[in-house]
Amino acid sequence: MRTASYVIFWAIATAIVVALISLPISLQAHLIAGTIVVGAMILLKFLRPYGVWRLIALGLGTAIVLRYVYWRTTSTLPPVNQLEDFIPGLILYLAELYNIGMLFLSLFVVAMPLPRRKSAPPIPADAPTVDVFVPSYNEEPELLATTLSAALAMDYPAGRLSVYLLDDGGTDEKCNVDNFVAASAARERRAALQTLCEGLGVTYLTRERNISAKAGNLNNGLANSSGDLVVVFDADHAPARNFLTETVGYFDRDPKLFLVQTPHFFINPDPLERNLKTFKAMPSENEMFYGIIQRGLDKWNASFFCGSAAVLRRTALQTTNGFSGRSITEDAETAITLHATGWNSIYVDKPLIAGLQPATFASFIGQRSRWAQGMMQILLYHRPMLKSGLSLPQRLCYSSSALFWLFPFVRLTFLVAPLFYLFFGLEIFTASGAEFIAYVFSYMAVNLMMQNYLYGRYRWPWISELYEFIQSVYLLPAVVSVLLNPGKPTFKVTAKSEELGTRRISELGLPFFIIFAVLALGVVATYWRTIAQPYNADTTLVVGLWNILNLLMAGCALGVVSERPEGRGARRFPVKRRGEISIDGRTAPIVTENVSVDGVAVRVLSKGFDTLPLNSKGEIAFQTSIAMPSGALPVRIVRQASDEKGLVLGCRYEPSEPLHSRIIADLCFSDAGIWSDFQKARRQNMGVVYGTLRFLRIAVFQTSRGLSYFFGLYRFARSNPARKAAE
Repeated sequence: MRTASYVIFWAIATAIVVALISLPISLQAHLIAGTIVVGAMILLKFLRPYGVWRLIALGLGTAIVLRYVYWRTTSTLPPVNQLEDFIPGLILYLAELYNIGMLFLSLFVVAMPLPRRKSAPPIPADAPTVDVFVPSYNEEPELLATTLSAALAMDYPAGRLSVYLLDDGGTDEKCNVDNFVAASAARERRAALQTLCEGLGVTYLTRERNISAKAGNLNNGLANSSGDLVVVFDADHAPARNFLTETVGYFDRDPKLFLVQTPHFFINPDPLERNLKTFKAMPSENEMFYGIIQRGLDKWNASFFCGSAAVLRRTALQTTNGFSGRSITEDAETAITLHATGWNSIYVDKPLIAGLQPATFASFIGQRSRWAQGMMQILLYHRPMLKSGLSLPQRLCYSSSALFWLFPFVRLTFLVAPLFYLFFGLEIFTASGAEFIAYVFSYMAVNLMMQNYLYGRYRWPWISELYEFIQSVYLLPAVVSVLLNPGKPTFKVTAKSEELGTRRISELGLPFFIIFAVLALGVVATYWRTIAQPYNADTTLVVGLWNILNLLMAGCALGVVSERPEGRGARRFPVKRRGEISIDGRTAPIVTENVSVDGVAVRVLSKGFDTLPLNSKGEIAFQTSIAMPSGALPVRIVRQASDEKGLVLGCRYEPSEPLHSRIIADLCFSDAGIWSDFQKARRQNMGVVYGTLRFLRIAVFQTSRGLSYFFGLYRFARSNPARKAAE
């Protein structure tokens, strides 16, 4: 009955809105209405940003958007008999409709997301048994040792937790390939990881063949384990101690619950954050998804498995023969399959793991290409809007998640559209400069305000557009390949623990410099048309402004692909632990200042402890957060500094046995509160105006930096041809 009432209410409201947006009004009246709506949205943002007032503001914005759609549809399309104008004009129109459709889907998903869940129910007395799977392919043993050690340290009743390393890099198939060097490397890896697992008390599993990539590897883990619940951590996702206490309790409350998903928190910047130096100040790209979109999906029982940092019920997986492996995104495919068979999911918005993002632009694009291709496969194989068993909200949610990855078509259409007019004089958007300003500018202002309402604390203005732009050049062919041949893509593992020792332009960077040059020619064309065709100056200037916005975006992209040097040692977080350091027979009390998976900075609390030669070796010991065999962690001094409080030593770990990995994991990953504090410090709503000004400043600076990299490396190559050839 309630559902029927909602349907009737929204049907009536829709009819009223359609009637209002189709009223013929003057240009001046529309401009005044748009200004009033933007002003009202700004006022409500300051005074009443939540609850029903938030919906009213979004409703006002929706009315302006729909008014724009009506005008765009009835007044701006080129005549059909002028194909040179009509075809590109229609493509641009469809791209805009896609953007507006995705906006409405976003409104449905996140207009009123679930609030952050309270603490999980306590783990029942008869705690379910838990199997932890850490799938691996080519990761370094040191990285795996840290993740496995952190998994072993999770707080859970004794005897109810088992940890498995699922090694797909040491399969029988790999150990016996015809390539002797590759086979030898696989055998050595297998032996090394078996020794590591034996020392840590972890079960090592591999299989005969690498079938179905990660999904097949996980299913092999299911076939060789028996726990009630399954936890999946990627090889570079180390959990906090309280991961299980914050998640497992929900399964006792709902027997149809198949998934508890938690966010992926990263302790290193992605290429955009590193090269633009925004990591410490700006929310990460993934925070919009994990901070708001997943909570919106959770409201509709559509929060889905993200491949790691999740707990799943074994009996649910057994109903669908384990993890789905038809697509290369086994996580989302597994979730949609289980949702369609009546199982439920929830999302816990607390960072409970710390992971690593791709460090280089090439690895970043490789990861996103896999995501895009996998979601396209789900769109083609499962057809979410038509999939039997899903509720209507679930269909809309999964459609939104899959259709999002069509953005490369739209982003590149918006990039080249103004050039059709500036270079060739094609009128693919039939409107005067005044009409363009009245309708397009009001639509853009309202759109920015709506985005700020939805994602203000999680995404700065124009940053989503920048992320989409830098991906579109390479994701477009990846998406097209799936649409032409859905079975073509294969699973490719994202590179881990990469380091950049010198500044360089990414091997994928050249197209962005070409795009920038073409758009710069568009600025020249704008000037020429303004002089040569003064009777069209208003239209030319408006289209030229559009091209300049694209130029600023492209200039910012030059900074993204101009990669700054950074090693893993830069990824540090503040951790305070008291202990002692022993070097050359001398011992002194210490307190840790900050830590990473590579090293620790300690402050020596003894005035009599003099400076030490660099590369001096010693040991540090401190009280761990869980009981483990006593022992000290070997370190090497790599830097030192003195201040008014005493001596600070930068130490690099020198682990030589499994116990040392457990100590490092306890020091780095036991307290998830540090990650939450770091996230909160970055989540600041910049506002549309200040955020836009900030973006413009970043764009101008990164344009100059990118060009300086390009011409600097070009001059270097010209002056050092022999060295270039050797490299």
